[in-house]
Order: sequence, then C-alpha cells, then structure tokens
Amino acid sequence: MHPLVPPFLSQALTARYGAEMAEEICAGFLTRRPVTFRINTLKATAEEADAALAEAGVAVRPVPWYGDARIADGALERDLQALPLYTEGKIYLQSLSAMVPALLMPLEGSPSVLDMCAAPGGKSTQMAALSGGSISLTCCERDALRAQRLRHNLALQGAGRAVVMNTDARRLDPLFRFDAILLDAPCTGSGTLVLDGSQPPRRMEPAWVSKTVATQKALMKRALQALRPGGTLVYATCSILREENEEVVQTALDAGARLLPVDPAWESRLPTLPVSLPGCLCIRPTGLYEGFFAARLQKQ
Repeated sequence: MHPLVPPFLSQALTARYGAEMAEEICAGFLTRRPVTFRINTLKATAEEADAALAEAGVAVRPVPWYGDARIADGALERDLQALPLYTEGKIYLQSLSAMVPALLMPLEGSPSVLDMCAAPGGKSTQMAALSGGSISLTCCERDALRAQRLRHNLALQGAGRAVVMNTDARRLDPLFRFDAILLDAPCTGSGTLVLDGSQPPRRMEPAWVSKTVATQKALMKRALQALRPGGTLVYATCSILREENEEVVQTALDAGARLLPVDPAWESRLPTLPVSLPGCLCIRPTGLYEGFFAARLQKQ
C-alpha cells in the first residue's frame, strides 16, 4: 500500500478485499480524476448545453449510463465555473459516483421526498431535475452556513418545489412522513482519498470510524421512522468500509425493512467491489470514479 494511506485504512482494506484489490484501490486514490458534471435539464437541454460547451472550446464526452452526465477531460473546474452555463445553473459539477444514488430513487408520480443530509445540494437538485421538478422535496442541513449554500444552489438550479430545513435530520418532527428518502450519510470518506502529496491524508482511526457509524445508525433509524409503509429509502456513503455500509444496512433489515436489490446492470456499467449483502452496490475508486456505496430499502 502507498505510504500516505493511513495504517488503519490500509489494514481494513487488505482484510476486507485482499492485498491485490487493496493495491488497485490505492491506485485509484493516486489518480487525478477528470472534471465531471451533469446538465441541469430544468434549465437547459443536452443539445443546448453541448452546443454552448463546443462554442466555448470545452471538449466533453458522454457517460454511457447517464445521458445528462459529461466528462471534461482537458478542463479544470475553474474553466467550467467561468462559463455562463455554470453561473446560470445550467450545469452542476459533480462526481460520477455521486450521481448514482439519485438515479436509484423512485421519483415517478410526484412523491414527497426527503434528502436527509442535503448540502451542498448536488443530489437534491439532481432529483428535482430527474423528476422534471414535480417532486415535493424537503432538504435537511444542520449547519447554518451549509444550509445557506444549499438554498442558493436549489434556487440557482431552478428546484422550485424544495424546502430547506436548517435542522439535524435526526430531530425531525415525528409527524413528518415521506414517500421516499435519500440518506447520503456523513462518513469517513474512505472511498474519496486523494494521495497526491498536496494534502495530508484524511484522519482514519478506529475511534473516529466508530463515532461515524453511530451517527449513521441513528440517521438510519430516524429515516425508517419518517418513511411511509411501502416507501423506498436509498442509503449511500462515499466510504468503502463495510462497517459504514453493509453493517448499517443490516440494522435496517433487523428492524424489519426489506432490501430492494440494485439493478444488476449497474455491475456492468461501473467498476465495483464485492459486497457482503447481495443487492447492494459498492463502486471501486479508479481514475474516473470515487469509491461509493448505495443500497435500496423498503419499509414494510
């Protein structure tokens, strides 16, 4: 393993995936990924955005599994941020892996949707766009400054049917009920390390992981309480540690929820890691993808 990988993470990855796969994961940490973004179809069509990008001299390529996503291999984030497309909310910079959870959400039929840990708003605005702006969206963010940024992004992206609650989702009023919930839980970020020497490796110690898992389990418990019977919950993290992923999902199953297997087609679209709960999805860090986990649950 690379010397910048925190020892605890190195040991955990080797124990979980084996030495060879752990080295592949490390190679993903060492690679500088290209800028990726999605077209905000609430404000622009793909054709309009592609034409504007071509006129600005920004070369992009499509993403086969998501028609609204693009990869800008030769551009920097600041290059895209300088374009009217960005300042007018017609595109949103987002990693490809982070686009997957919203694509797993049931957004047909104008459901009421809760995004439990919503800031800065990437997945909230994506769900609004995927539904054509039809969903009733409640977005929670406990930090006041991040909630302010969330409001800004929702407004810029044209997500008009969204309400921001500056509150910890664990403290939502018990009267709230939703048809679908996205819980993109706070995590260690073990799938998104960058080991290029320009920044210190992220803190990664057993006590911190345990504290993070406790938060995830509390959020999962509250999510199941807020979900209507028959409703769908998508649980996601940018971690590749089983403690934060399958083990948290198992607490929901133990509470009576049912696992809705992710479409097996995702296995052929993305680089994946093995999971201990069949039907979950874990994306492997590569030169194009961050490490990410997602699972779909239904309340009985």
